[in-house]
Amino acid sequence: MPQQRETLDQPEAPGASAPPETTGIPSAPGEAAAESPHGGRDDRAVVRDALGVGVAVGLSGFAFGVTAAGAGVSLAQTCALSLFVFTGASQFALVGALAAGGGPLTAAAGAFFLSFRNAFYGLRLSRLLGLRGSVRLAAAHWVIDETSAVALAQRGQHAVRLGFTVTGATLFVLWNLTTLIGALGAGALGDTDTWGLDAAGPAAFLALLAPMLRTGSERATAALAVALGLGLLPVLPAGVPVLAAALAAPLVLLVHGRTLPRRRAAREAERTTTEEAR
Repeated sequence: MPQQRETLDQPEAPGASAPPETTGIPSAPGEAAAESPHGGRDDRAVVRDALGVGVAVGLSGFAFGVTAAGAGVSLAQTCALSLFVFTGASQFALVGALAAGGGPLTAAAGAFFLSFRNAFYGLRLSRLLGLRGSVRLAAAHWVIDETSAVALAQRGQHAVRLGFTVTGATLFVLWNLTTLIGALGAGALGDTDTWGLDAAGPAAFLALLAPMLRTGSERATAALAVALGLGLLPVLPAGVPVLAAALAAPLVLLVHGRTLPRRRAAREAERTTTEEAR
């Protein structure tokens, strides 16, 4: 399901002005990573991963279409949400609030807060994609969890653009198509909770995120973000826990900065001791 990441201790990601790197997502164990003439992963590998994410998450549109219809949202309104909002978590939050009896303004406010994280993704991707003018404006509509995760996993601007475009196009088409089908067949499909379609988005996102957590600081940031998001979920309005989870990055950075001199001093002392022992 369509749903930022600034990591710590991460090598500078390639952008419009940076030379492309030569490594991408690791290949299977014992298998050398394929490279393209652009210096990144082989285009087929990027397309394969992007299509996998797009198809897996795009099927969640069925669940949204059925949920929206059950909440009393019209067919036109349901399809308009997928076309113009196109961020699944916010769409589900909106129709969920309406189904629970909330007012339209309250539901829209919760959806807005939940989607605000996409602005942080945009700050990161704008430099990596290096797009200009109307193309940049159009691409902003596809800046969501899945496209950001696939794009950020690539090395080299060509691979970043390819991963972003294929994921965005596949997901946009399939999400809107399954939304329409789900809304039209809401009565026949029944309770979508039994299908487990709502788990497709988080599962795909975690599968993309896990290999990117290479350093201790990155893993600590992810763990703290999860703790903040889940811990604040029962006490804050919808969407706010997600924004609060973003505080994990500066908190870990603060702790890391304070402990860095001590770690350096410890390494220096250990090196001195080793040299004296020799």
